[in-house]
Parts: sequence; structure tokens; C-alpha cells
Amino acid sequence: MKILILIYQWLIAAPIFVVATFLTALVTSIGSLLFGTHWWGYYPPHIWARLSCRLMFVNIKVVGRENIDRNTSYIFVANHQGAFDIWAIYGYLNHNFKWLMKKSLEKIFMVGPACKRAHHIFVDDSNIAAIKQTIAEAEDTLKEGMSLVIFPEGSRSWDGKMIPFKRGAFMLAAEFRLPVVPITIDGSFKRMPRFSYNITPGQITLTIHKPIYPGERGFNTKLLMAKCREDIESALPDCDKGISVGHRIDAI
Repeated sequence: MKILILIYQWLIAAPIFVVATFLTALVTSIGSLLFGTHWWGYYPPHIWARLSCRLMFVNIKVVGRENIDRNTSYIFVANHQGAFDIWAIYGYLNHNFKWLMKKSLEKIFMVGPACKRAHHIFVDDSNIAAIKQTIAEAEDTLKEGMSLVIFPEGSRSWDGKMIPFKRGAFMLAAEFRLPVVPITIDGSFKRMPRFSYNITPGQITLTIHKPIYPGERGFNTKLLMAKCREDIESALPDCDKGISVGHRIDAI
């Protein structure tokens, strides 16, 4: 059975996925340039993400959707177990948003330029001036009533457990005084870990936690970071709780 799944994935699903990815990037780029990014920067990738999950026989279960309002701007922070995290959130969060993503992703053929034209925000943390520019871009985006999605670990887990969070996402939340919504992604690592390109069909559960609202003085960054990590970890199975043993590799 595994051999049949691999044959299907590489000879049928993979070519369809590649073509769909480049077509989505093209449609997103042209639509965003001609008609604006609010619709064209979100819905083509939203459809692409759903297609990708179905193509690979990955089912997405969403818990807690009632905790968010589609007309409210949030900063969503999620754990990052694997590549399917992107498709799960893009396809099933059902909330228009922009990604806060690594600047290195800007170089991906067709996809990087499409993300740039759709006004996703690329993070350059090489110096203070670059960080200020990132904050300015995020501020312009959020003025339009948009939300942001951030993986505060900065990279995918090596073993399903969470890598220590970076403070950038929470500094943005404190800067803009927007409610922060933790999201737990469970099952993505089992579907496709970062050290493999083979996919195991099955289920991914997306748990949307209750928003954390700023107080009168805004957020305490350290407390916010700890609360988000606690909420995210609460919806993970015991085997995926704790700190990833591979986080030292990401620090190198």
C-alpha cells in the first residue's frame, strides 16, 4: 500500500501540485497588480491550499472557529510542525490575512514575487533599520483591517515538539495593540516532517484558541509569549509537548 501511495504522490499528485502552484502564483501576481491584494492576494492561494490537501489525502479538522470574528483584525501565532502548516492555515482558517515570512522566501521562483505583489511581509532582521522597515510595512497592512499570521518559532520543528519562540511576533503585537490568537497545529509533522518529502495521508487538527487582548497599557511581551506557548501546547498530545531536541540545529 505504501508503494502505491508513493507512486501516486510522485507520478500524479506532485506534477499536478507543481502546475497548480505556478498557476496560483501567476494568477495572484496579475490579480494583485490589476485589482488589488485584498481578494486576489488571499482567495487564489486559499483554493490552492485546499486543493493541495485533498490531492495528498490530508484531511483538516478545525476546532474553535467560533473564537474569532471574520471582521476583526488579529495577529495569529501558530506552531510550525511541517510544510502542511501553510496549506492548513491558508485553506482552512477562513480569515483573510497576510503572512509574516522569512526574507529568504522572496527568492522562490514565481512564488516569492507573487507573495511580494500580494503584500505579504518579508522579515529582514539583519539590522535595526531593516527591522523598523518591517514594522512600518506591517503597520500599513494592518491599517487596511488585515490580519497577520506568524510562526514565532521561525522554522519547522525537527521532531514535532516546539522550538523556543522568537520575540518578533510578540513585539509586533505589543506595537499594534491587536488581539493575539494562538493556533495549535497537530498532525502536520506526521504528514510530512521537514527531513522528508514523502507524505503520509491522514488528519491535521487546527485548534483556534480564544484571543488574548491587550490591557490598558498594551502587552507585556514576555508574558504574552509565555501565554501563547502555553495555549498552543495545551492542544498538543503529550508526545509533542516540551522543547524540540532539534532547536540547537536551528540556532547554528
